[in-house]
Amino acid sequence: MELRFASKEHKQFFFAMMEEVKKKDSYHQAFFYCVGISDMTRDNVKRLFSFREDCINPAALHEGWQTSGSMRITRLAFNLWNGYSEKGMERMSTPYELFDCGYAPYFFEAIRLKYPEFCREFQSGKACPHREER
Repeated sequence: MELRFASKEHKQFFFAMMEEVKKKDSYHQAFFYCVGISDMTRDNVKRLFSFREDCINPAALHEGWQTSGSMRITRLAFNLWNGYSEKGMERMSTPYELFDCGYAPYFFEAIRLKYPEFCREFQSGKACPHREER
């Protein structure tokens, strides 16, 4: 799968993080691809993710460095990691809220990384394998 990156820094960050983590699974790939989109989230990756415990830090959503854009990135990254959505703020993790920004093309890439088996190109003339014909 060929990935599109927002910048050379995004690409370098993604591959550096993949070298740093033990697991190279779709959870880690989608998370670090997503977090790498913005310099703000790249600079604060250790506030967003515990490398020692291999888990996200949801409290980072409320830190002073967060902007509206970095919060969108963080919410999607957390949701792709383990389905996380902030209690009482679930609507902020919906596509309506998340994709209403210039990061949307890269968000699709993160989703493709997380769900490669469902995000493949369909051959013309073939029905979706998970849909029944009506």
